[in-house]
Amino acid sequence: MNIVPTNVLYNSYLLRQNLILLNHAYHFLNIQVVGNSVLGRPIYVAKLGNGPNKVFYSASIHANEWITSVLLMKFIENYCDAYLSNGSIFGYSIINLFNSSSIYIMPMVNPDGVDLVNGYINRNSSAYQNAVAISNRFPDIPFPSGWKANITGVDLNLQFPAGWEQAKEIKYAQGFNQPAPRDFVGFGPLTEPEALAIYNFTLMHDFKLVLAYHTQGQEIYWQFQNFNPPNSLEIGQKLAEASGYRLAETPYNSSFAGYKDWFIQNYNRPGYTIEAGIGKNPLPISQFDEIYNDNIGILILSAVL
Repeated sequence: MNIVPTNVLYNSYLLRQNLILLNHAYHFLNIQVVGNSVLGRPIYVAKLGNGPNKVFYSASIHANEWITSVLLMKFIENYCDAYLSNGSIFGYSIINLFNSSSIYIMPMVNPDGVDLVNGYINRNSSAYQNAVAISNRFPDIPFPSGWKANITGVDLNLQFPAGWEQAKEIKYAQGFNQPAPRDFVGFGPLTEPEALAIYNFTLMHDFKLVLAYHTQGQEIYWQFQNFNPPNSLEIGQKLAEASGYRLAETPYNSSFAGYKDWFIQNYNRPGYTIEAGIGKNPLPISQFDEIYNDNIGILILSAVL
């Protein structure tokens, strides 16, 4: 079966259609809506497996990093297909993985932003016009390709209560002291519905590990300040080995208020930001196959280790 396209500009409408078709084809796939965006677009979570080891993967918290949504959606499809056919992925039996682990996937945290970047918001709408007005205040950032924020100009990966004040100080000093295409922390932590959706969903579960997918750089960030969760370095090294990505320290100016940062701080468990692919965001969809092949080991091993 070939439901998820890997050669088109992805968007929230395709995501919804693909999830409906996947759920129809694979009845064991659990799909739920866990929140809504500013513009009312649903924020979905798909669950693979029924095992006690619970992990969580998210993508497209940044709008112009939308190729990560295709990555996780194609992984969902391939996992389901392997489960039905008693197959394996990256050398692991998917039936065994289904029974040992539960993988929760939020494939598009920021649907409004993704739709803006890829041309799926009506240019006559107030939302689009407001985004243009925000962009015009930052003429050095290309529009819409440079847009990372949600539709109201808040960077969702600067919304979490893990050094939010430090993030605010850094980003304000860089000139991002108002709604912007990227790097505006908001007027407080967790003010945006998309950030609240992933925050509240995480609090409802007992995840042993989280992956937050971004682009680009072919790097894996594993630390937050002085926190060193048990086995996080060792797992990170195995993910790096499986992908060929470099295990790296987060650059200081980007090391506060992210989702992964909050998870590590709150739970003292392994959390990783995966910077998939290489180049300039948004990465071309032509890079998809390489990104998928590099990351399939990460996606499987994170549910195994």
